[in-house]
Order: sequence, then C-alpha cells, then structure tokens
Amino acid sequence: MTLKPAVFIKSTLTLAVLSANYALAANDADNNFSLPAIVVTSGFRGAAIQEVPTSLTVVNDQVMEERNADHLEDLINLAPNVNSSSGASRAKYFQIRGIGERSQFIGPINPSVGVIMDGIDMSNIGGAATMLDAQQVEILRGPQGTLYGANALAGLINIRSNDPTTVTTGNIETTISTYNTRRLSAAVGGPINDSVGYRVAFESNKSDGFTENDYLNKDNTNNIDEALFRGKLRIEASDYHMIDLTAFYANIDNGYDAFSLDNTRTTLSDEPGHDRQETSAFAAKSTWTGHDAFTLETSLSYSDSDLEYGYDEDWAYDGFHPWGYNSFDNYIRNNKTTTAEARLISAPNAEIFNATTTWVTGLYYYNRSSDLQRQYTYLPNDFTSEYDTTRISAYGEFETSLSEQYILTTGLRIEHSESEYKDNDGAFSNPEDLLVGGRAALEYLVNQNTTIYGLISRGYKVGGYNANGSLPDSLKEFDTEYLWNYEVGSKNNWMNNRLQTQISLFYQQRENAQIKGYRTIANPGGGTSFIDFVGNTDEAYSYGLEAEARWEVNTSVSLFGSLGLLNTKLEDSSAAFDGREAAQAPSYQYTLGANFNHGQGWFSGIDIEGKDEFYFSDSHNQTSEAYTLLNARLGYKTKDWSVTLWGKNLTDEDTYVRGFYFGNDPRTGYADTLYTQLGAPRQLGLTAKMNF
Repeated sequence: MTLKPAVFIKSTLTLAVLSANYALAANDADNNFSLPAIVVTSGFRGAAIQEVPTSLTVVNDQVMEERNADHLEDLINLAPNVNSSSGASRAKYFQIRGIGERSQFIGPINPSVGVIMDGIDMSNIGGAATMLDAQQVEILRGPQGTLYGANALAGLINIRSNDPTTVTTGNIETTISTYNTRRLSAAVGGPINDSVGYRVAFESNKSDGFTENDYLNKDNTNNIDEALFRGKLRIEASDYHMIDLTAFYANIDNGYDAFSLDNTRTTLSDEPGHDRQETSAFAAKSTWTGHDAFTLETSLSYSDSDLEYGYDEDWAYDGFHPWGYNSFDNYIRNNKTTTAEARLISAPNAEIFNATTTWVTGLYYYNRSSDLQRQYTYLPNDFTSEYDTTRISAYGEFETSLSEQYILTTGLRIEHSESEYKDNDGAFSNPEDLLVGGRAALEYLVNQNTTIYGLISRGYKVGGYNANGSLPDSLKEFDTEYLWNYEVGSKNNWMNNRLQTQISLFYQQRENAQIKGYRTIANPGGGTSFIDFVGNTDEAYSYGLEAEARWEVNTSVSLFGSLGLLNTKLEDSSAAFDGREAAQAPSYQYTLGANFNHGQGWFSGIDIEGKDEFYFSDSHNQTSEAYTLLNARLGYKTKDWSVTLWGKNLTDEDTYVRGFYFGNDPRTGYADTLYTQLGAPRQLGLTAKMNF
C-alpha cells in the first residue's frame, strides 16, 4: 500500500492534533524542562549541534532504544536524504543525497560514504556496524573533504559507543520477537583504579529470518547469527595525557536466501547462500594537553576482516525446469585496513591572528588491502585478485571570528593516493593521483538561539580499475570524481530550548561522476550472469532540502520529525540513464512521531516513516514503490528496569531493499524481469532491560 499525499497530510494532522490535545490535558505544573544538549564529536573539536555549519543528523541512545535498533540499517531512515541498500543479509552500503555504492561483486570499491566506529574505519565492512552499547550516531551530509578525505565524498557516518565511566554502571537487555528472533546484550564499565577505567560489551543476535525455502522445507535459510564484543580502556597516564584503547570483534554467520523467481519470501534454492564476516579490530588514541599553545592528538587503528558472500545464482533446484541451469557464485575476501593520524589543535587562549582564530593541522595515513578469491560454477579455475591502496594526506583548518556575529571556517586537505591492482587474468593497474578538497563556511549568529550559515565544500573519490577481462579496454579504467557542494541553512532553538529545528538547502555538482553499470552474458548452461563495472558520466547534479525538528511539548509529550526532498539528474548521451534520476534517490522521505509519558512509569510512542519510489539501478529503469511504515511501542519503566512491547511495520507493507532486472526464470524463456529483495515484514517483539 502506498500512502497518498492526501492520506499522509491527514495522518500527519491527526497525529499532531492528538499530541497537542494530550499536551494540553497533561499536568504542566513543572515547566522547567528542555531538550538535552547534543555534542557532535565527529569534527576536529566537540561542538553543539547548533554550532556545526553543515547539514547533519544526530541519533542518541534514547532514540536507538525507542526504535529497538540493533544495526545501523534500523536508524538510516531517520536522516533526511540518507538511504541504504542490501543485496545481502544486512544493509552494507549507504547513499547520501543519491550518492553511494549499492553492492560489490568482483571489483574493489572505494566507498562514497565513510563509516567510522570508535575510530575504526568500517567503510568496507558495514555488516558489522551494529548498535552494540552505542551512545550516539552522527550522520554528516555532503562531502567531508577536510575532515576525512577520499572515503567521504557523499558524507560520513560516525558511530560512538559508551566510554569507560568513573563509577560502575552496566545493563543487561534481552529481546524476543517474531521469526524466532532472540537478542541478548550486556555491558558493564567502571574504574579499575584511580587512573584506569574500563567498559566491556557483548551481544548475541539470532533470528530465523523472513524467508521460507519450500524446496528444502526450511524457514531459516536467510537467518541472522551474530556475536559481537567490544572492550575499552581509558588510561589517565598523567595530568596532561589521556590514552583510549578499543578492541572490537564480530563473528557473523548469516544466511542469504532472499531472491525468489516469484518475487515472494518463498524460495526454491537448493544451495542457499551465506553472508559471513569475522572482524578483529583495534584502535588507540592519545590526547596530550601538556603545551599551552596546542593539544596533540595521535591515533592508530587496524582491522582484519574475513568475508564470504555467496548465493544460489539460479534461485532454484537442479531439475526445476528442462531449460534450467544450476550454479553457485561465491566471493571470499580478506580486507585489512590501517589508519594513523597526528593532529595539533590550538588550545584555549592560544588563538592566532590577533586572538581571532583557532586552528587545526594534521597528517593522515590510510592503507587498505583486499584479496579476493571467486569460486564460480562456470569458471574452470578460481578467479583471484589483489588490491592495495595507500593514501597520505595533510590538512588544516582555521575558524576565525570576524566579529561578534560572524564566524568564518576555512579548511583544506591535500591527499596523495596510489593503488595497485592485479589478478590471475593478467590484468594490472597502478593509478596515482593528487587530490584536493576542503570547505569554506560562514556563520551568522543572529542571536544566542539562531544561527544561519552558508557553505561551499569539495570532496573527492579516487578512480580505479574494473576487474573483469570480459570488458572492452575502454571500460577497464575510470577517473577520479569530484563533488562541489553549495549549501545554506539555519539552526534554531525555540521556547527556552524546548524546540530545536534545522533546515538546509543544497546544490551539488559532480565532476566525472562514478556510476555503476552492468552487462549481462549468457551462461553456458542457461540463464544470465552479471558483469558489473564503474564508469564516468558526462554530468550529474542534485539539489534539495533537509529539515528536522524535535519538540518537548511538556513533561508528558515530545514530538519529532524530519523531511528530505531530493532531485537528482544524470546526463550521458551514450547511457541508458541519460536525463533521469540517480539510483537509490527517492524524491522525498520523511519521519513523524510522538513519545508519551503517561506517568507512574508507563510510556508509549508512535511514528510513521516513508519514502517515494526510486530507481534500483543506473543500468535499468525499474523502480520500487512508495511506502509508509507504522511503528509503535508501549512499556513500563522504573529507575532500574524497563519492559517494552513494540511493533514495526504494523500494517505489513511490502518494502524493497534491492532490485535487479534480467532473465533468470526458465518458465518464461528467461525473459527480462524485475526481481526484488523484500524488506522486513510486520514484526512484534518484547524487550526487557535492567540497569545497574
């Protein structure tokens, strides 16, 4: 069911009226309340969200709990113009303002959207981006050329977990829900001695999934089976020196049996696929404040991930049809990522240029290696490849108070990138590039509650090599992409900080936009296989609006909402997508919700979220359907424990997280057909949590 505009307006007004009536009826004797302060930590300095001159969304632990979120994919729809795609057991690929990857097969990819978790680069291993003991998720829209460089062309997602505390605290949480879903998590932290604190967290997440395999008579071939651990230490080495250590481990053994020849949640696969990941990661950060002029921050991170992704290519069993074929495609990767950074940040009262300007400067090192082994039915020998990329960058940023009301921020990043690719087909590529990005932002402080800003920023994404010998030479390599972003916005506090709003308008121009394409080839035994590749289009641009609001009406009612409007355009006279919108870029998406405190420990909440239809791919013109989802929760809590009954997608709408268009059904003579991976159906669950 698609929510028509009139129905959406009616639903919105009804929710608003009910909330307002509830608010007026509530006992409002105590008016001394306000929204909690939100500090953004993904920048060079921690800053209040109202002071950061860019469009961003911050999701705190309270909102994560309200949504019963256990993975980043459960939060993405809260952020305007931010989406995710699957084609796997989890959403691994993210798109901001219509820019971002949607899948990975043979070729190495450099992500358009960076994902950082506790200082660890998770951009290529997003399946492990869980909300285990998470404190805050920050989603920055637009290029982060100064802050992060090549892996943040479209934006950055920063996940921060709870730090060690000076007193012992912890929690245990368990969830049971439909589809035999069971989740258990626990976290505890506190002081070891006067100088060392710790925090450890663990989670086990299991589910049979939403697919039934009629051929194998199983209901768990698309299952979830995840175990995660995180440990943190905070060491006060001296009065001027703080050391933070983080260790992370993920063991994921999920099934992947999501596509059906009949576009349902019932499959006929005789070899159900899998989506496995084992990640070990470590991060260390040192903060030294022993100099009057600056703070020295140094950091180091390393991750080692073994990934295995495989699927039944024919989606059926041997003998399903006289014209049928039977094949399996499997990708085994080992990804290693190392980062190192040294940063100087000006200390308070150490401003330069007549005490008007704070400054930051730093050096950054990045190395990623990715070794692939592809096992495929129609390959006589396994395909293997090796990819290695190294980047070294220098950056700096000034924040200048031009007057009491105007602040100018200017930043520049220069990055040298060198990659090497080779495979057992004899292909070799060794591109090298010098990349330049940055930003200039002007803030106007209207008063203590209102800030207006204008922003120009430039991001980049390195070129690369298409790893497939079946492609012509003209498609083997693709060039570096640059993105110019022009943005104006306003951030406001109203009603003594009971209402917070932010709104931005943006225009983005892409140079040498990297667009994913596909070619299909006939299998020897029947059916069709994909050849995916990346090419550069002639011209691409986008523009739109992003708005968010949160209102503490009184101590009993809070309202929240967001709206994203997006118009994208791709132009290339030689391509099928010429003159149309980019893939995974709905023209609108929104959320609207209310939370209620009924007193004596009882609480409830309701929200709707929706988005317009969108193209599944840049290589064909098939689209999803627009949808609206209804979620609700009811619970009881005390100081030490809580119980919540919740429901997601209560009207059981069909949503789509991935779509392909090709011939794969022998019953139709392998006629081209849209095949879709369906999102989660209605889910009902119960979550209990104890704090100590």
